[in-house]
Amino acid sequence: MSKTAVTLSNAPKPAGPYSHGVVANGFLYTAGFGPQDPATGLVVEGGVKEQTRQVLRNIGAVLAEYGLTHDDVVKVTAHLEDLADFAEYNEAYAEFFTEPYPVRTTVGSRLANILVEIDVVAAIPQA
Repeated sequence: MSKTAVTLSNAPKPAGPYSHGVVANGFLYTAGFGPQDPATGLVVEGGVKEQTRQVLRNIGAVLAEYGLTHDDVVKVTAHLEDLADFAEYNEAYAEFFTEPYPVRTTVGSRLANILVEIDVVAAIPQA
């Protein structure tokens, strides 16, 4: 199996030894993204709704590197600091995804000073 790392200048800098994404076997797998503004590295202000929007914009930058959009996403894993924020998170999430929706797992997690973290798997269309 071959795999290709994806690292971008217009996405938040990785906080450790990992890539923004990896392409393997016809899929793009992203790292877990938080709500950092790629220009400043700072967490965006606002609640879970604005943070979710920023996370999905960050993921969108990685998808775009391969000519993909949120419509190519087949799997989403989301971590919420507080599951009581699910309705607001879901509202922002619905702004980025259309039917047929990707499968999704959303769990409560202890996060480091952010309200949401998301990673995705996207299918790369065959030429």
